[in-house]
Amino acid sequence: FFSFICRVINGGRRQRVVFISFVLLFGFFILMEEETENEERLWEDDENSGVVGRVDGELSKNELKRRAKAERVAREKAEKEAAKAASTAAMAAVSKPKILDDEDLDPTQYFENRRKMMGELRQNPYPHKFEVTVWVPALIAQWIDRLEAGEQKKDELVRMAGRIVSKRAAGQKLVFYDLQADGSRIQVMAQKQLYADPDNFEYEHSTVYRRGDIVGVVGFPGKSKTGELSVFPSEMVLLAPCLHMLPKRSLRDPETRYRQRYLDLIMNSHVRENFIMRTKIIRFLRSFLDQRGFMEVETPMMNTIAGGATARPFITHHNDLNLDMYMRVAPELYLKMLVVGGLDKVYEIGRNFRNEGIDMTHNPEFTGCEFYAAYYDYNDLMELTEELLSSMVKELTGGYKIVYHPNGKESGPDESEPTAVIIDFTPPFRRLSMVSALEEQLKTDIPRDLEAPEANQRLRDICTGLGVHCPEPRTTARLLDKLVGDYLEPQCINPTFICDHPAIMSPLAKGHRSLPGMTERFELFVNTKEVCNAYTELNDPSIQRDRFRVSGKDAEGGDVEAMVHDEDFCVALEYGLAPTAGWGMGIDRLTMFLTDNNTIKEVLLFPAMKPKDTTRPPIDPQAES
Repeated sequence: FFSFICRVINGGRRQRVVFISFVLLFGFFILMEEETENEERLWEDDENSGVVGRVDGELSKNELKRRAKAERVAREKAEKEAAKAASTAAMAAVSKPKILDDEDLDPTQYFENRRKMMGELRQNPYPHKFEVTVWVPALIAQWIDRLEAGEQKKDELVRMAGRIVSKRAAGQKLVFYDLQADGSRIQVMAQKQLYADPDNFEYEHSTVYRRGDIVGVVGFPGKSKTGELSVFPSEMVLLAPCLHMLPKRSLRDPETRYRQRYLDLIMNSHVRENFIMRTKIIRFLRSFLDQRGFMEVETPMMNTIAGGATARPFITHHNDLNLDMYMRVAPELYLKMLVVGGLDKVYEIGRNFRNEGIDMTHNPEFTGCEFYAAYYDYNDLMELTEELLSSMVKELTGGYKIVYHPNGKESGPDESEPTAVIIDFTPPFRRLSMVSALEEQLKTDIPRDLEAPEANQRLRDICTGLGVHCPEPRTTARLLDKLVGDYLEPQCINPTFICDHPAIMSPLAKGHRSLPGMTERFELFVNTKEVCNAYTELNDPSIQRDRFRVSGKDAEGGDVEAMVHDEDFCVALEYGLAPTAGWGMGIDRLTMFLTDNNTIKEVLLFPAMKPKDTTRPPIDPQAES
């Protein structure tokens, strides 16, 4: 550096001028740097003391400029962000709606929103007609094995309809639906690029369609990339909106399920199978009887006399006749009158009404089948019953044995496995003669003359000694029925005939050929429950009148289930009833066994339920008319 200075001094004038200029410029920069450092120190001191940007108590020019620029930049930035937010909101509201999920709302608010929305739709939410060209089960059967994963049949137009049970959005341009119809389910894969009206796609699938809605779908079949059979729609039409929010999972509350069976069927697919089985049972029964020459008939539901069975009737009123009448407890007497008239084989499947208790196996109205055949006796009917039930169970379930859970299919409170029994319908069925089997179980004798007062007292003593409770009126027939219920019926797990009932319990059955005081009658029990009742029919009008008088005494004594005298039926017998046997079966209970349900409410579409509004006054028939 020293030699450089010497060369400059000894050099020419031009070099000395350049050197001096350089020294002056360097000094100027040094001074400016010191000024800046002083200002920064003052800024920091003033900032700590609450006075920002001041030098010796006044704002510097640089600070004023900096502040003005910062304010301008911040204002412009805020204006840009506000404009961007407004634009985004407008676009979302008008042209790009989000796939909404409003099922987190309160159900009441959901209902109000949906009802309001229906009034604002661009289309009629309740159209008169939608042309369906293929049903969902048929569509599945046609294409499930004919398509590969990812394959689409765009030249195959299908028009189907069903209820939306699931909705899943995968962005603004792709929405998945699960459509349910006729017990089957298929995926609908709605894509904007396939839609006939793509401009309306996002509006429809964000605003219109919800779980529970019934929709029509126009599109073509195919499979997704994962191999699931789907319909790819070009158009969807709302056919009937569901205004209420569906449960998000299966419906389990029994009260809701029985009162709102339609909702139960929507949410629980297995419930449908119960009633399909019920229909199959009735269809099989009809076919079985039709093939054997029986004719199906219909008889009155209302009668002036509650006859045909020992049961408490419902009373109704006929306004035009000004007459109290009874809902039928059984069609028996009318059917036997038809046999008198020459219809040798008749049957009826219909409703019966009995004003009795409601429990797991009893409903006040139930479906029964009764048939009557001239020139049959109760032995023929036992063989026919074995053939009917064994062949029915084998055809409908695939074998003679079924698994039944008498306490329900759910696990117990301690997570233990539910109790299961095997019921074997392989013929022939076991047979027990009622009184002799009862004597064997009780280890005591039962009087044979059961109409005598001593017999009633003897049965009272037996029940008292065994702790068998029989409420009043304690008639001989009711005492016997209680003993049978406690000691014989519990043995009947596999189908078992309890035969040869006493005449005092069977006013319409013919006397036994070899057992005095007994009748040719049987009841079939399955898993301790009565399923069938049959007997050789009493066709002697004189004996029939005597039987009616005996049961009439029980009715006068307070037995509301006792059968009353029906003189019209006795007159019909005077014209001659051929030797005949009659048979009856409760379809509801049989359905319980074949569907593995331990309560009758599960096999009745609309079981009897106590009204929710218990404050409503009784209906006055005259006022209603």
